[in-house]
Amino acid sequence: MRFDEIKNRYNAASLLMRFIYINIAVFVVLRLVGVLSFLGTGDSNVLVQWVELPADLWLLLRRPWTIITYMFSHYGVLHILFNMLWFYWLGRIFLEFFTPRQLGGLYVLGGLGGAALYIAAYNLLPHLNGSQAMMLGASASVMAIVIAVSVYRPDYQINLLFIGGVSLKWVAIATVFIDLIGIEGANMGGHIAHLGGMLMGLWFGLSIKRGHDITSWINRCIDAVVSIFKKRPRQKAWEPIKGNASKAKKTKKAKKQTKTADSDKSEPSASLDEQRLDEILGKLKRSGYGALSDEEKEFLFNASRKR
Repeated sequence: MRFDEIKNRYNAASLLMRFIYINIAVFVVLRLVGVLSFLGTGDSNVLVQWVELPADLWLLLRRPWTIITYMFSHYGVLHILFNMLWFYWLGRIFLEFFTPRQLGGLYVLGGLGGAALYIAAYNLLPHLNGSQAMMLGASASVMAIVIAVSVYRPDYQINLLFIGGVSLKWVAIATVFIDLIGIEGANMGGHIAHLGGMLMGLWFGLSIKRGHDITSWINRCIDAVVSIFKKRPRQKAWEPIKGNASKAKKTKKAKKQTKTADSDKSEPSASLDEQRLDEILGKLKRSGYGALSDEEKEFLFNASRKR
């Protein structure tokens, strides 16, 4: 598959699928670079260390971008597989009730909530303070989606393999229970981050029921960042764009001709246009827009532009 085809498929995809594509692309890059680095130096962590989230505050200050990059990064095959399947499955249910912007905003917000609880635990709990822990993965973001839709529609039925129909509230309760008892295991930091994402999902679900969307501010921040990269540098007045000099002269000449032609228009012509417009507006009022002919629609469109 060519790059242009991949780009077109990405541009045509929903926001849910775009986030999945981003996670897969980052995973592929991390693994390829890891393999090449391992063959050359014996260290496969050369790139991962720049995207994973450190629990150490001083290291985090030197790598502040990791608070975002970690939630789009995976290194284990099963890790990304289960996260993306979970995200796709519950994300589609989420989109039955909410907008793609809310999905994207909650994904980021859940990741931030997971990062905040993870960092707080490793710096405030006595037996964890000073640990050189690192974390990556979209689990906290995905958990925010799971809990949010479960809180908003707790009785929504889904079918589980070997079990059958189950309400989302039981899925949420089971997920919380598994992460709580998993805190004392080997992936303690990951389970703590999951709980942080779940709290964001709970906050979103309860706030939506009260008519407040907590993702609105994060989406405004994302829009502001995106707009910075979309802005084009202004053209200096003394640097005309190549090939546009003749075009500018033609435009100026056309405007002059248009002005001359407009000055030659007679008052009867203007009054006929007004009469024609009144007739079309009357027909529009009586029979609706669909009753207008193509010529009448074009005339109405041109008249509205002039006004």
